[in-house]
Amino acid sequence: MASRQMVQQQEAVRGAAAANKQNKVAAERKSRRALGDIGNLIPVDVAVEGKPIPRISRPVTRSFGARALANAQAQTNKNSLEANAALPEKRAVARRPVQKKAVSTKPKPEEIIEISPDSNEVPVKERKLLSKEIEPKKKFPTLTSALTARSKAATVVDIDAQDLGNDLAVVEYVEEIYKFYKSVENEGRAKDYMDSQTEINERMRAILIDWLIQVHSKFELSLETLYLTINIIDRFLASKTILRRELQLVGMGAMLIASKYEEIWAPQVNDLVCISDRSYTNEQVLVMEKRILGELEWNLTVPTPYVFLARFIKASMTGSDG
Repeated sequence: MASRQMVQQQEAVRGAAAANKQNKVAAERKSRRALGDIGNLIPVDVAVEGKPIPRISRPVTRSFGARALANAQAQTNKNSLEANAALPEKRAVARRPVQKKAVSTKPKPEEIIEISPDSNEVPVKERKLLSKEIEPKKKFPTLTSALTARSKAATVVDIDAQDLGNDLAVVEYVEEIYKFYKSVENEGRAKDYMDSQTEINERMRAILIDWLIQVHSKFELSLETLYLTINIIDRFLASKTILRRELQLVGMGAMLIASKYEEIWAPQVNDLVCISDRSYTNEQVLVMEKRILGELEWNLTVPTPYVFLARFIKASMTGSDG
């Protein structure tokens, strides 16, 4: 009996040892499979979600890795775009202005001033208010009123007082002389004549006047002579049509007439011919002089702008001295 029990125990131990051995072999197989997965050596019998995974028989190359990385980045960008599309709604919700509660300011209580019926005194504050309402607005002086006040206060200055002892200034008659000049000013003024001239224009006249100014400076003539020369030229051209080649001759004849009228020693005809580079002869100058005098009817006593300028300058210098 005892021997049977010993034999049964030995057989049980052997069976348990064999079962343990089988379990170890199965565990080793499982671990080997897991290690095989790390090396991309997946067996055919392994399945994921019910579908068998094909065995990979080649190692990971650079192109395969780059492709896998590009796929991963595309998936990441897609997820980020979806997230950004949802951001504006969140921002709009976050940017909604918070309405502040209006702070109500309580009005200050008005001061109540009680006046007893027995007293006739008015409080100081009410006196100031009443004085402001009663006082008229201040009137500021206008420009017209200021000028009128100045003209009334201004004293008339006698600009000829310093020339009382000068007989050439003719102080006794100077007022009448300038009244006459003013009355006949328009008679000695030349009208616009360029439209009636066929061969000359404004530019040619300007060149002639510039040349006459140089001649006037060369001969050291007076200013009255220059102004009268220009007046004679304009009045003659306003009544006569001349040729282009005669324009300088008209200027020479006018300067000769003005010099004889204003100067003590007038330049000779030969001097004018020489200064014009002998463009004309002495006879031509004299003929033109006679032609101009005949056209103007010997009317040479005219008020030129010079006489008015001299009077205005004298008045301005007297005012500045005062």
